[in-house]
Amino acid sequence: MSGMTDLALLLTSMSPKLMDGEFVFCTVQGEYEQYAQLNPLATFRESEGLTLVVNKEAAMAAGLTFEACFKQITLTVHSSLEAVGLTAAVAAKLTEFNISANVIAAYYHDHVFVPTDKAQLALTALAEFNQ
Repeated sequence: MSGMTDLALLLTSMSPKLMDGEFVFCTVQGEYEQYAQLNPLATFRESEGLTLVVNKEAAMAAGLTFEACFKQITLTVHSSLEAVGLTAAVAAKLTEFNISANVIAAYYHDHVFVPTDKAQLALTALAEFNQ
């Protein structure tokens, strides 16, 4: 089942959903296996280290450092990995409201991480696509 590619349809069809929990981005040295017990929501290997996106409480319990806390908003529309413009449109909309956006595209949905204190405002901003 392939996802949608039509940008206008993607924007008007999505129902952004605020997910439970609070997440942090941490960078660590070593291999994934050393951090698997933290059950990272996402990881990415960079030349500087391994980035982990983990639950805030798990990061704190493990003594990991982080700079900011985020809430996850899932764009509940099946977007194709080849769709053009979705990330740009979402980022532009959030920019209008002075909200940073850290986007992770997965197979079925895009997930936007926004500062915890701006999560409700981000939902309001994204709802403008459906008006």
